[in-house]
Amino acid sequence: MSVTGGDETPAAAPDAVGDLMCSARRCRADAAWGVLWNNPALHTPLRRKVWLACDEHRAYLEEYLQVRRFLRGVVPVAELDRLPERDGP
Repeated sequence: MSVTGGDETPAAAPDAVGDLMCSARRCRADAAWGVLWNNPALHTPLRRKVWLACDEHRAYLEEYLQVRRFLRGVVPVAELDRLPERDGP
C-alpha cells in the first residue's frame, strides 16, 4: 500500500492487521473488508485505524463510524498490509 501521494506528500495509510477475523462483537467470521477510521480527537490526520468486517457486519460497522464522523473508507482485506506472523503463544 502506498504511503505517499502522487506529489510525494504523505498519504493516509491503514494500520497493518493481524488475523483476518471480523471485529464485530461475538463474530468469528473471516473478514472480507477493512473499515478505515480515524478519531481526530485522538489520532493524527493521516492515521487510519482498521476494523475488519465480514460481509454480514460491514454495513453495521460503517454506519457506527459514519454517525460519529470517524469513517474514512472501506477496502478489501487483500489491500491491507499484514503484521508479521508471530511464533508461539
